[in-house]
Amino acid sequence: MSRPPRNPDSRRLFIGKVATGIAGTLAAPPSVLGANERIRLGIIGPGARGMQLVREAIDCPNTEFAAFADVYTRRLEEAKAVVPNAKTYLDYRYLLEDKSIDAVLIATPQHLHCEHFVATLEAGKHVYQEKTMAFTVDHAKRMRAAYQNAGKRTVQIGHQSNSSGQVTDAARFLASGKVGKVTAIHAHMYRNTPHGKPQWSRPVHPDMSTETVIWKSFLGEAPAREFDANRFINWRFFWDYSGGNVYENMCHQLSFWYKIMGLKIPAAVTMTGGIYLWKDGREVPDTMNVSMEHPEEVLFTWDSGFGNNHLGNSEDVLGTDGTISRGQGIRYSPQKVNLPNEAELVGATKTPRHAHMQNFLDCVRSGAEPNCPFDVGYRVSIAARMAVESYRQQRTVEWDASKEEIV
Repeated sequence: MSRPPRNPDSRRLFIGKVATGIAGTLAAPPSVLGANERIRLGIIGPGARGMQLVREAIDCPNTEFAAFADVYTRRLEEAKAVVPNAKTYLDYRYLLEDKSIDAVLIATPQHLHCEHFVATLEAGKHVYQEKTMAFTVDHAKRMRAAYQNAGKRTVQIGHQSNSSGQVTDAARFLASGKVGKVTAIHAHMYRNTPHGKPQWSRPVHPDMSTETVIWKSFLGEAPAREFDANRFINWRFFWDYSGGNVYENMCHQLSFWYKIMGLKIPAAVTMTGGIYLWKDGREVPDTMNVSMEHPEEVLFTWDSGFGNNHLGNSEDVLGTDGTISRGQGIRYSPQKVNLPNEAELVGATKTPRHAHMQNFLDCVRSGAEPNCPFDVGYRVSIAARMAVESYRQQRTVEWDASKEEIV
């Protein structure tokens, strides 16, 4: 079966020649790395977020970027300008066949995460997987099977707050016993943009066409459609490829407390809202409320909107004896009705530069569990999917833990 060329310069030759199966010969598992050994990296999806991850990785000691894979030739050309000696591929499977690559960053649209994650682990590579980890429950299960079969492969999910110093502070506040029984977590995530500049909207470049974009590879398992440059570049607008702001930002705020408090997948989730502001063809809401009932008798609510940033980005963990408030900083405030003599506490643990990426690389070398392991990403993915299903079905959905299904 023919494949697209390795060089992005031959733009017309690869159209219609994208292989649909997994590469026939996958790389053998890499050898165990020494504590200071150089790590060779590749990335699938060097878009805006992907290139931010690339720069973080390059800034970490003893790393080398070896290869970029993307379905859009412009992105490969731009990536090559950052790392001139790296190889570029229009088919990510060529990257995975390179046995010298130790670890792969995956920063593709959400509906493609499962395909790339599974293939990368099957190729014997370590994985840094951007959030939200899994697009659907089925994808989450397939990714779990791949992870369980991968042996000693490091998987870090891209919830970077899990490597912040606030984790240490929040865990200390909770361990002190001064918070009491937590019954609710109230989170906000609000943004605003100038009039005429919709949140997430990206320009359609004149060069976007079937000669520069491998449309079939972008679609993956999504429904077949004729080429649409707007759907390609503004994929966050559409349910076929995106979970909206639930998958973009709620997931981060969930992951922080899921890690620290060990919260299980919600028993029930209700999401309401709508497209109240940006009537630009998007399908995902710009204003929303999510209510998640957890088995631990904790109600986690999340409000978000794109039309006013006054409330910003914050969480308040509400306990009988105190409150943990997290935003730019983190602090504990006592409930004087139960702890009249307690004083406020302010978090002071610093976050090292590129902490999450450095933690991933350190764990690739040591084999230790990373700060945001697969299980946290799995639970967050299911909660996020429940929210989307609730919104789209206009009803409360529940999690059947025995069948591992949304009902």
